[in-house]
Amino acid sequence: MHLDPSPAEDTLHEAVLVFVELRPRLYAIAYRVLGSAVEAEDVVQEVWLRWQRTDRSVVLSPAAFLSRTTTRLALNVARSARVRRETCVGPWLPEPVDTRSGPEARAHEAQDLEIALHVVLERLTPMERAAYVLREAFEYAYTDIARILRISLVNVRKLVSRARRHLCAGQRGTVDTTEHRRLVATFISAARSGNTLTLEALLAPRAAPGG
Repeated sequence: MHLDPSPAEDTLHEAVLVFVELRPRLYAIAYRVLGSAVEAEDVVQEVWLRWQRTDRSVVLSPAAFLSRTTTRLALNVARSARVRRETCVGPWLPEPVDTRSGPEARAHEAQDLEIALHVVLERLTPMERAAYVLREAFEYAYTDIARILRISLVNVRKLVSRARRHLCAGQRGTVDTTEHRRLVATFISAARSGNTLTLEALLAPRAAPGG
């Protein structure tokens, strides 16, 4: 005998569908605020728990409600001095998109990378950006970065350290959309092919002292 789902089960099913559809947007909001994949995931999980407990019948716009909740929770985490001191190491630069994974996984990976590089662009100077991306994402030796940027080894180490602090500080500038897209595309191409010369060329001229 087939049993129809109860109204409560129907409502929860609708809540799940809404949340799953909006989840990428909520994650993006949390990541932009926090610059940490782990913290962003924690925030999104907390939003889901609150969404289950919410009287959804009075929510006029689930998207607006969930976005506001995500922003508020992410800001609360960002304001925590303890979390800042203990876990802030800069935005997570994920592995470039794996073409062997499914379409949904590739979409999430690409979005993660776009967000991470957006944070790098808005919070770092060209010199800091070049040193940080080459070191953290592509594991360049400090000596190689010094050669590419034409600065001393000591200054490279200072740049990477300063970049991490600035990424944690949350100060933001404006990001040129074209520049962002170019960096994302070049980053992915370099990681997939193993040829990082184009990435070096993109970063180094803008990072030149006085530039």
